[in-house]
Amino acid sequence: MAEERKLNIFEKYLTVWVGGCIIAGILLGRVAPSVARFLDKLSIYVKGAPVVSVPIAICLFFMMYPIMVKIDFGQVLKAGRNIKPVGLTLFVNWAVKPFTMYAISLFFLGVLFRSLIWEDAIDLVKMPFGLDLPEGATYGAGTVVVKDGVKMLAVPLWRSYLGGCILLGIAPCTAMVLVWGYLAKGDDGHTLVMVAINSLTMLLLYGPLGGFLLGVGRIPVPWQALLLSIGIYVALPLVAGYFSRKFIIKVKGEDWFKAKFLHILTPITIIALLVTLVLLFSFKGEIIVSRPLTILWIATPLFIQTNMIFWLTYGLAKLWRFRYEDAAPSAMIGASNHFEVAIATATMLFGLSSGAALATVVGVLIEVPVMLGLVAICKRTAHLFKGRNPNLS
Repeated sequence: MAEERKLNIFEKYLTVWVGGCIIAGILLGRVAPSVARFLDKLSIYVKGAPVVSVPIAICLFFMMYPIMVKIDFGQVLKAGRNIKPVGLTLFVNWAVKPFTMYAISLFFLGVLFRSLIWEDAIDLVKMPFGLDLPEGATYGAGTVVVKDGVKMLAVPLWRSYLGGCILLGIAPCTAMVLVWGYLAKGDDGHTLVMVAINSLTMLLLYGPLGGFLLGVGRIPVPWQALLLSIGIYVALPLVAGYFSRKFIIKVKGEDWFKAKFLHILTPITIIALLVTLVLLFSFKGEIIVSRPLTILWIATPLFIQTNMIFWLTYGLAKLWRFRYEDAAPSAMIGASNHFEVAIATATMLFGLSSGAALATVVGVLIEVPVMLGLVAICKRTAHLFKGRNPNLS
């Protein structure tokens, strides 16, 4: 009998944990608002401007490292065996998904829901790293203002939400997708290969695509800011994961690494994520309480985008006669987002209290229920593909 594939308690109830963090963050913001502000001010400053929040950087490193250390980059060499699935996944992730996310989010947040979000509401975001503009100057859709002695940009709130959605759209999943592909009983080897390839392509494409689309959305970010974000939140944990993996396997063996070390690391990513979310919602509690439907306005384009990309990829896989074992993970990788990187980048570029950071968190909130639904769809339609997994009913 095939082994039953299940989510662990952290993964299965991720939406519940996130909901709890929303409540805890709101309470923290009301009971002890100075705590979160104090932690956010523990930053590395450049020319008087906070660039990297130290507590958040620590949390986000531990969010990313357990993901990166699981990746066997030697699997990339095997990609040639499945060139069509790999090619489809790369095409959807980098040539389709970022642009559809931008278009869908712009329509809903900038047109359909604009008045509901407070059409004239302003969000104060961090002055982009590398810029030193005078007070009153304009930059994209923002105006430079001084808040508590620190220069910040006042931008329309809906555009700040748009920025967060953009950062989600250009972050292909390299973490939870291992779970989704596993649950759908796809080819785990193909999923691992794509996780490794996506991690490498993010180093090259995340910055250029992010800079372009944020600029089109009139929330431009200098190249050095994006490069610094990628360096801290992708390259650093990736390099640390790669070398520590090699060292641990050499010293303790691969069996110990997989059975013991990875087991210890499993909850660390989720715990680090939840701590970050508590801090984030301690700033955004007022908006959530006064306008609880804000979460719904942001979730709508994210939900539509996820489903559209899934069906596009799954449909193309069927058209190109993929095996089910390759079609399922390809569709899952396309549909899901690397919300850890998106949260890290939004926090660094725009600030922990920004609307952009809040938008990336909504991506976490809907990830588990939506993706579990898509896993169920995959398993029920497996019979439509050749090479159908015999363990699927």
